[in-house]
Amino acid sequence: MGRLRKLAELTPPGRVRYVDLLRALAITLVVLGHWIDTVIVYDHPGHLTGYSALSELHGLRPLTWIFQVIPVFFLVGGFANAASLTSHRARGGTATEWLLDRSTRLIRPTTVLLVILAAGSLLARLIGVDPAEIRTAVSFATLPLWFLTAYVAVVGLTPIMHPLHRRYGFAVPLVLVVLVAAGDLGRLFGPGPLSGGNFLFGWLAIHQIGFAWYDGVTTAAGATDDAKADLRSGRSGLFAHRLPLNRPAGAALLIVGLVALLLLSVVGPYPVSMLTVPGERLDNTSPPSLALLALATLQLGVILLLYRPAERWLRRQRPWRAVVAVNAVVLTIFLWHLSAVLLLTGALVAAHWLPAPPVGTASWWAWRVPWVLTLTVILLALVGIFGPIEARTGRHEDRERKETGRSSAVRTMLVAGGYAAVVLGLLINSMVRMSTPEPLGIPPITLVAYLAGAGTLRLLRSAGRHLP
Repeated sequence: MGRLRKLAELTPPGRVRYVDLLRALAITLVVLGHWIDTVIVYDHPGHLTGYSALSELHGLRPLTWIFQVIPVFFLVGGFANAASLTSHRARGGTATEWLLDRSTRLIRPTTVLLVILAAGSLLARLIGVDPAEIRTAVSFATLPLWFLTAYVAVVGLTPIMHPLHRRYGFAVPLVLVVLVAAGDLGRLFGPGPLSGGNFLFGWLAIHQIGFAWYDGVTTAAGATDDAKADLRSGRSGLFAHRLPLNRPAGAALLIVGLVALLLLSVVGPYPVSMLTVPGERLDNTSPPSLALLALATLQLGVILLLYRPAERWLRRQRPWRAVVAVNAVVLTIFLWHLSAVLLLTGALVAAHWLPAPPVGTASWWAWRVPWVLTLTVILLALVGIFGPIEARTGRHEDRERKETGRSSAVRTMLVAGGYAAVVLGLLINSMVRMSTPEPLGIPPITLVAYLAGAGTLRLLRSAGRHLP
């Protein structure tokens, strides 16, 4: 508690605390949503199987508009990455060194998860567990990595996309939205592969709006000479790059987003559910659809409406300490929350007591209460074990960052290759079917590509600390 109190007290006066609150709230909703939605039962042959409760609870699908908060992660990520890159450049740093700094917090906790799951899978195989069952369990535990795949790719592209934002403003996300629309047409009418780009275009569009939010905040605060210069330049329309922070803008975005979401999902061809439900013709999240972008617009409107009161509230010590505590281990919480489900399920199976009331009944809803409470205890234990890795990484970044003002072309290519290898490894894992027999639970090519990329970035960071 003393360390958290100190971290909270050391918060810079100009920090936008609301961004950290949104990140903490988003992770909480993701975890609760997954835990409540997950149904684990025995199938007819007697094997454990899991599925989404939304496949049966049709009436609750509109609630996914609340629990689908991954767009908030990318919006907050855009804000944080713009702030970090701008500050880094102001100190004379290069985009290459910024990418190395940014990779640390993302990759170290993820590496720990993958290595432990692979080691656990190998142990399970040695005692005779079916490789297909191992893969099913590990696939479930690594479901959060689909988000990380997209986010690492977006972070890697930030040194390219941020200058585009500074030059072309809102024209950039508009182009990306048009590309998402083209991908959706491919899914609806063919060719289907046309939608593949949506996995990147959709999240990039939201991330770009995070840049505009950051510019809006710095302009309003008069925090940077760049912001003042932009204000004098009078850029407007599509080429403006500052998000208005006033309540009318928030209300307008909320209304536009809500109307578009209703037209697309209730009237149009898109599913109402913003989470994946087997059997639906379209999936709003994988890849991102126009309907998901409409939801992101609605969420942005709500965020702007609550911006100033939330900032005032976060000036109080207790709520801000809680936000600091969650953000110190936010990625650890996200990475391990489904592993907690596996641990609890394993314990219940070993005890020959796995309640399986029919989904949607009073008994099922009653079982959700001890289910979520027990998972919370398990996750807290996992965070206690693995959270310090993430927390220490953040502190080491602050102490060890060294601006050199230059990076060689070879170093830049190696950093880009490291990011690409990490993304490729995570992408392959998400594409291999859950039923594919894998003795290590994770495809070997995933481990090779991911560890090669992570190792390259680690070596480059270590070398960078010794640069003159």
